[in-house]
Amino acid sequence: MKGVVLDRAERVLLLRNEREEWELPGGRLELAETPEECVVREISEESGWTVAAGPLLDVWVYEPIPNARVLIVTYGCRLLEDGVVPKLSHEHKEIGLFGAEEVGGLVMPDGYKDSIWAWHRRETGSPAPE
Repeated sequence: MKGVVLDRAERVLLLRNEREEWELPGGRLELAETPEECVVREISEESGWTVAAGPLLDVWVYEPIPNARVLIVTYGCRLLEDGVVPKLSHEHKEIGLFGAEEVGGLVMPDGYKDSIWAWHRRETGSPAPE
């Protein structure tokens, strides 16, 4: 489960992983946990942000390394606390906030970019950057 979260300045929260790719915060479902509860928990663990899970944005399969397929489920999420600076957890190398116009140039799977632009468009009414 992955979450797309925008701050008040309409920047998306992203994390850099060990493969030097940017990714959305999120992780694996725990026993007796709903997908929405999972994404809320994971965003809190990975950034310190408190969010509410919104609508399902997309579902797709990603192969980060050969023969390792991962089902990616993305949710739009709303930040519940303004002014909280995201904190890097031990799970990632870097944390950042990026404007929609910056996302296209980042090293990340296109599926993440599609989810980011879909949520940004829905929340701001702005079209995805070209």
